[in-house]
Amino acid sequence: MNRIKKTQNVRSLWTKGAKMTLAAVLLAGSLWGPLPSASAAINDTIRVAMFADLGSTYRSTTPAVTLQTDGDWTAGIDAASGYESWISLPASTQTRFSVDGFRVKVLETDVFKTASEAAKVLQGTTDKPIIYQSSKSGKTIYQVYTGNYSTSALAEAAAVRTQKTAASYLAGQKPVVKGSKHSQAGVFASKKEADIMRDTVTASGYDAFTVIQSEGGRPEYAVWVGEETTDASLATLEKLVKVKLPELSLSSVNARMNALIIRQDVTLNLVSPEVTNHYIVSGTDMKLMLDSNSTGIKVAERSGRTYRGDFEISVYNGQLALVNQVPLEEYLYSVVGAEVYPSWPAESLKAQSVAARSYALFQGNKFKIANVVDTTLSQAYNGIGSEHQNVTNAVNATAGEVIKSGGKVVEAIFSSNAGGITADPSEVWNGGGTLFASVDSAGDKSAQEGTHNWYHVLLSDGKTGYIREDNIKLLEGATAAGLPKLTVTAKNTNVRKIPLIQSSVSPVAQLNPGTELVILGETKESGTYSWMRGPFTSAEISAMLQGKISTTVPSTISSLEVTSRGPSGRAVEVKANGQVLGVKYGDAYRSAFGSLPSTLFDITNTGSYTVLGANGQVVTKSGAAGASVVSASGTTSYSGNSLVVMNKDSEARAVSKTQAFLFTGQGYGHGLGLSQWGAKGLADEGYDYQSILKHYYQNVTIVKE
Repeated sequence: MNRIKKTQNVRSLWTKGAKMTLAAVLLAGSLWGPLPSASAAINDTIRVAMFADLGSTYRSTTPAVTLQTDGDWTAGIDAASGYESWISLPASTQTRFSVDGFRVKVLETDVFKTASEAAKVLQGTTDKPIIYQSSKSGKTIYQVYTGNYSTSALAEAAAVRTQKTAASYLAGQKPVVKGSKHSQAGVFASKKEADIMRDTVTASGYDAFTVIQSEGGRPEYAVWVGEETTDASLATLEKLVKVKLPELSLSSVNARMNALIIRQDVTLNLVSPEVTNHYIVSGTDMKLMLDSNSTGIKVAERSGRTYRGDFEISVYNGQLALVNQVPLEEYLYSVVGAEVYPSWPAESLKAQSVAARSYALFQGNKFKIANVVDTTLSQAYNGIGSEHQNVTNAVNATAGEVIKSGGKVVEAIFSSNAGGITADPSEVWNGGGTLFASVDSAGDKSAQEGTHNWYHVLLSDGKTGYIREDNIKLLEGATAAGLPKLTVTAKNTNVRKIPLIQSSVSPVAQLNPGTELVILGETKESGTYSWMRGPFTSAEISAMLQGKISTTVPSTISSLEVTSRGPSGRAVEVKANGQVLGVKYGDAYRSAFGSLPSTLFDITNTGSYTVLGANGQVVTKSGAAGASVVSASGTTSYSGNSLVVMNKDSEARAVSKTQAFLFTGQGYGHGLGLSQWGAKGLADEGYDYQSILKHYYQNVTIVKE
């Protein structure tokens, strides 16, 4: 793919003459690569932040990114005259990038194993390591760093932590904070000459680096000495260096100098040192542009995914910021492929394409240095790997189409599954508006197609749980109470707390073939349409609520109930012990109760049941209190582990002795706007994408921009 040469108010196209002139200049340096070919301007581009520290808006950080592509590529900057290619990067070779700033130099050693073992222990902490290979005083050395840190105070705290973590490998050294203040020891015509000067300085025992720099003119090679945090410490270093190298002329580097510090990285293989080129982006306003090709750029730190478009690396809030700049329509190839199944009907894929395009365009510069991020905080964006021809066809078929209301592009919010009915905005963010309304979404139930049935069973010891249909056989006959029975057919069959395999949750029991169980009920596997969570104890509920509600968290919860619902039936008020659990908006109950799939839920107290008396009086009874059982020998009190009660419709429920709260609900997500599964259902019925969109978004038009 050709490089994106222009975005609105960001980048400029070259003239042919400007490219030829710049190319002639850059050929003088052995590191400069060939310039990319010209292409037409692409105006419809989007900026996707992958790594950045944007405060409370978005925070995903990494000390370095490891990139590669199957074809030759370049890195450079956007200068006044156009894109300047600073370095040529070979195909199929990993290259590492980081940014200048506050970091901690943990240790320095001439033994690689010492450095690698220290790095291994640091990898398990928040202080992620990088190992550089260098030379000093004529010896090959390995330097372990951690960071970046946004402030010197945070770096100082990290130095204390790393001293404790890596204590076994320090050999008397003390981690020190390093920064982005450097001294320049000369400018050179070639990298070879700069390397000679660098080696002269390092032979005297001081850190020095070959750099590529530019202060508004053409790029040049230079040697920088030191990496200090203050002007005073830099001045002290300059005096020390001058003692050993009096002929050296040193001058402080301007903080606005655009530069790449060239280092050798040996972090990727902690068994034996394998050198990877590492470039540290330096300069207050420096933005390194990584020019892709048709094969895309692979980002190791994003699960090795490959992305279309170009990348920008800069320093933002003291951290590395990685932004993917990609044509909007090609961005949608990945987004739509990640958000829905490519096998779905074409009209549902088209509906998703238009909604995703509208959502993206509505964002503006929401994320400061980017329009969107690559997580579901915006829209799922997984690169080329989530693309599919069916999706590409749907995106292309609707190219440029957006949803508008009142002449403006709308924020076309969508969710996975509305649970049969979409949310009203009052249930999600306390607001109204005319774009969203609670509407029928019957197609959501199609999410259950092909899923397993699970049986709610009563074990002989009184415990209850769920067992999947492919591990049992139904038996003829029934219990005295008329409840059906089954027998286990598979070895080591797990009885689960809810109808879902949860690897992190221990099973209620593990049974072998021949074991007979009483069936209390039958349900579909917990998924995106219908689901269960829990049962949660009082202590677990209290722990979940900490920091999530505006009211006091009860120390002990004896009752928990939904006391108010919105137009779609979603919970907008929940009380514990009769007191409201305060949240800013209804949808916040999802996170308050440990990331529930939706707020379209009911709560069952597993330790109690209600009895309707002959006089119409309702009495709540607890399982712990047992129940009166009338038999031929008189009236006794039931004292088993679990009490089974049945209603007038012969539906059975187990009441446990211990108090716990089971959440059962429908839907997955906030439920506003387009329901992805609902859209599939409508497409299955023959509706086209425009009809689908107008069903889920009110008072809108579909316009091709």
